[in-house]
Amino acid sequence: MDRLSGLDASFLYLETPAQLMHVCAVMVLDPATMTAPYSFDGLQREIDLRVRDVPAFTRKVRGVPLGLDHPVWVQDKAFDIERHVHRLALPTPGGYPELMDLCAHLASLPLDRSRPLWEMWVIEGYDDGRVVVFAKMHHATVDGVSGANLVSHLCSVEPDAAPMVSEHPAPPRDPGRGELLGRAVIGTAARPVTLVKVLKPSAQLVTKSIGRARKGTAMAAPFSAPRTSFNGTITSHRSIAMADLDLDEIRRIKKVTGTTVNDVVLAVAGGALRAYLDERDELPESSLLATVPVSVRDSSRRSMGANKVSALFTKLGTDVADPLERLHMLAERNQHAKEHHNAISADALQDWAEFAAPRTFGLAVRAYANLRLAERHPVVHNLVISNVPGPPIPLYFMGARIDALCPLGPVFHGAGLNITVMSNAGQMHVGAIACRESMPDTDALVRHFPRELARLSEAVAAGSPADAR
Repeated sequence: MDRLSGLDASFLYLETPAQLMHVCAVMVLDPATMTAPYSFDGLQREIDLRVRDVPAFTRKVRGVPLGLDHPVWVQDKAFDIERHVHRLALPTPGGYPELMDLCAHLASLPLDRSRPLWEMWVIEGYDDGRVVVFAKMHHATVDGVSGANLVSHLCSVEPDAAPMVSEHPAPPRDPGRGELLGRAVIGTAARPVTLVKVLKPSAQLVTKSIGRARKGTAMAAPFSAPRTSFNGTITSHRSIAMADLDLDEIRRIKKVTGTTVNDVVLAVAGGALRAYLDERDELPESSLLATVPVSVRDSSRRSMGANKVSALFTKLGTDVADPLERLHMLAERNQHAKEHHNAISADALQDWAEFAAPRTFGLAVRAYANLRLAERHPVVHNLVISNVPGPPIPLYFMGARIDALCPLGPVFHGAGLNITVMSNAGQMHVGAIACRESMPDTDALVRHFPRELARLSEAVAAGSPADAR
């Protein structure tokens, strides 16, 4: 029996009609590289062949009687590719604005939980005859790393080569109602013992965190973020924008300044957010606070579950005008945050998520949204920023070269903006998704990313006084 981990199931419980918990990806394809002429029917058939042996694409959620335990995955015996891969034509003139509007609309639609939790929309008629695939998959099924692995099963390194991944676990079996109920009762009875095991390391962590705070080496604290226009109760409407950055330039800056690629990306993001808010006379005096997801797949002791992530908090330096000074400050803060984060058990978030009760958790999330509590307490964090390592060489999706690959994460009540960057064949693709009511023009933010990278590059070349740090 393939039971969802507490963390995987939490993404189901967190979902409301406005707070949609799927992750998306925009893939811009060049069909000219395909060995056979492009056709939607041929693409759909090929996708069907490649996903049939991958349980993540063919399993669906089944609830436990009385909601006593987290749901389980079962094989969808009526799996039909036509319910998952759809065809659309882009409205004229078929440019970038029309594509972003259509993708934002598709991101605003929930996934059908009676089926495997994924969809692909093949969008034809984009600029220069290119085809776009807009993919959606529920966060209960994937995190950043596992999502990239699933995409790799559909991709190859040559137009006519086999997929890069070929081995997958056996599909989950469908347990009987009695077995589900029996396991749930046993699991519920064992929770007090499990809670005691989790409490001790958590108490030790609190003590260590207090010590770090006194020394000034703790990561930034939640609930310390300034309020902005995108920090409130969200709706289901989304806005999306994309941009490209030169990965070689990011690496050059990293090498010259002795920082990391992630430091440079966060510094550029901080500058872009500063410019965006300043244009609207909304720039707060204190720095914006971001949640940065961190993969713990290599250090986790848990074998079950698709999501193996933790998170750290970092201030983005939006209160610092000089881009190089911001980079050095972020590098120092990030080092403290990493050391603090490493002191936390890799499985801490997964352990605590096991206690998320299916019914009460969902009711609490809906009450939180209906009462608009995100606007009544201090801001937990302003946004989520993810950095997902991508392929260093060009990839081909069903034979079509991938010109751009932009992942998009979920947005939350209280933090209605998510920025994800992903490297791909020498480019760093930036994808931003936001609640449309609080950020109707996401492109107004994203277009600052290339500008801020250029400003940082010029500051590094000029050897700004901040470089002495």
